[in-house]
Amino acid sequence: MFKRLIVILNALILGLRPKQAAKNLFVYAALVFANRLTDRDSFLRVTAAFALFCLASGSVYLLNDILDVEEDRRHPKKRFRAIASGALPVPIARIALLTLALGSTAVGWKLNPLFGLTILTYLVMNVGYCIKLKHVVLLDVFTIAAGFVLRTISGGMVINARISHWLLLCTMQLALFLGFLKRRQELVEQGEDADKTRAILEEYSLPFLDQMITIVAAVSIVCYSVYTVESDTAHLHPHFWITVPIVIYGICRYLYLVYQKGMGGAPEEVLKTDRSMQVTIVLWFIVVMALFKYDNVGRVLFGLIG
Repeated sequence: MFKRLIVILNALILGLRPKQAAKNLFVYAALVFANRLTDRDSFLRVTAAFALFCLASGSVYLLNDILDVEEDRRHPKKRFRAIASGALPVPIARIALLTLALGSTAVGWKLNPLFGLTILTYLVMNVGYCIKLKHVVLLDVFTIAAGFVLRTISGGMVINARISHWLLLCTMQLALFLGFLKRRQELVEQGEDADKTRAILEEYSLPFLDQMITIVAAVSIVCYSVYTVESDTAHLHPHFWITVPIVIYGICRYLYLVYQKGMGGAPEEVLKTDRSMQVTIVLWFIVVMALFKYDNVGRVLFGLIG
């Protein structure tokens, strides 16, 4: 009996998809760009928000896997998921998802009423996604992107920091970029059987997705470039624009991995395995932090520019 409980508990944890927790790091965006990363109280509040979003998104994954259990069992990889494999009984998954959804919303409301409302909005939107929107072409990707925007907004709410509309636009464009690339890779990997494991893939084609990816990649670069020169953050740190080449390289590198190396079906795996992407992200973060702290030095070094 005890061993059975351990097996179910382990399956439940896997069903929450802890590997996807990296998506919730977007709640830290406002903390970084408000230059309050070293503020202990702000950091703890955002970390609490991160944990609550992990629980909320975990409940969504359970709901999605319950609804897609038959499709997942026909998928070469998804058939090993906790619910599809039978390791996590559906009744237990239902109880867990309700507990996590209600609990994360209640605790989020206590942390900050607006944050609690944001989590509730995220949950309602994703229930709609699991039931209907994931079967509607384009809206499936746009709904996922909206989830990232809500994460970014929530990070600002819990520390009462103003969120730049440019930051939200950059978040949305990045999420669309990754979403369309993921759909493309799923289409490539599944081939003619793609619609049997994810019905919406029947509505997409490689030429169409390539067009969407090109548009969103270009707009992402433009949005971020404008953000680095026109936002409040840019006005406080006038040499923020020097991070633009790093971002452009990161986008180009990701495109290379998808188109030349056949990666991109799972963005979290790309970030975990590709050393160049890891170095790019770390370098971007270091440069941003250095500019926030030492931009007076930057004014001397780059005083002849801009």
